[in-house]
This record gives sequence, structure tokens and C-alpha cells, in this order.
Amino acid sequence: MKNDQWNDVDAYIEETIVGSDEALQAALDTSVAEGLPAIAVSPAQGKFLHLIARLIHARSVLEIGTLGAYSTIWLARALPNDGRLISLEVNAHHADVARKNIARAGLSSVAEVRLGAALETLPKLRNEAPFDVFFIDADKVNIPEYFRWSIDLGRSGSVIIVDNVVRDGALADPNTKDEAVLGVRRLHEMLRNEPRVTATTIQTVGMKGYDGFTMALVN
Repeated sequence: MKNDQWNDVDAYIEETIVGSDEALQAALDTSVAEGLPAIAVSPAQGKFLHLIARLIHARSVLEIGTLGAYSTIWLARALPNDGRLISLEVNAHHADVARKNIARAGLSSVAEVRLGAALETLPKLRNEAPFDVFFIDADKVNIPEYFRWSIDLGRSGSVIIVDNVVRDGALADPNTKDEAVLGVRRLHEMLRNEPRVTATTIQTVGMKGYDGFTMALVN
């Protein structure tokens, strides 16, 4: 019953203040048709990312984990015409679907997808740094490393957002054996003593279930 209510509220929020359009819906529909997992951010979360990028007047975004480019489109739309978004994706099929969705949205001049394991691609981005916004939505085992790289590739005032960190509440379980949960627990332990950022984690409910995100400001 509670999950149904969460879904209803998300649907109401999307209908009233978030909205959608042909390109966004096509990105979701194409991803499903191509067999990608249905784990994209919700519409409300996508617009949240969009607003964060606009609030800090971002000109550059680095996304780690592209999937079908639904979040990519939301973020790229927040950038000026001469802005840039680089999204890192390890799965070739996902990258192909994402590029087509980006092109359909008319954003190929702003957003690009780079194929390869993020921990191999990130060191190659030093000459393209700093980035203003980072969105980390990839495998959770390597989340602490992705976060460290985000700090290194950022600047004072950069915003780093990490998705799916509450894990249906398992984040607080000290006895967990789940590698994904252990990854986000390592992130929080790292942040406990990381002077380069100021961070918080927010719990969320909705069409993505019970989860949450970590947001950090580079000092």
C-alpha cells in the first residue's frame, strides 16, 4: 500500500510540475525496447538534477554511468549552448542507445558518451577539467573511487551527486555482505574525514522505492 502511494505521488508531481516531452519519453521507451534495465532516475529526480545544474550556472557536467541517457538529457538541457557534458558508460549497447537518444533530443553538440570503464577513462579527463557538476550513477562497488576522482576533476563550488546510496535502508546495516551496500558505506566513511567537501545524504521514496542520494559541495 505504501509503495502504491509513493508511486501515485510521483505520478502527480510529474503531471503537475515536472512534465515530460517527446525526447524524454522516447529515451525511456527506447531504453525499455532495447532491453536496458529500468533503473533510470525518476522524472522528478531528473528535473532535480536539471535545477541543480542551473542553480550553480554550470557550464560543464561529468556523468558517470549513462544507461539510456535519460538523466543525461535533463542535465544537458541545463547547460548553455557552448556548454559540455561528458557521460562515461562501460556497456557498448547502452552507449549506442544513449547516443541515439541524445541525438533525438538535439543535444549531440553538447553531450557526448565515452565508452569504457570509468576508472580507466577518468584519468584521461584531467586536461578537460574542471567540471561544475558530477552525477555518479554507476556500479556502487567503485563509488568511493569515482567520488575521489570527482573531487580531483572539480573546483571550489563544484557539486557532486551520487545516486542510489540508501539501498532500501541497508546503508545503515553494519552486518551487510552486499557489495553495493558496502560500496556506499565506504563512501560515507570516507566522507566522515574528507575535508575537501561538505556533504549530506537525503533519503527518498517514490517510484524508485526507498533510496536516496548523497550531495557534496567541493570546498
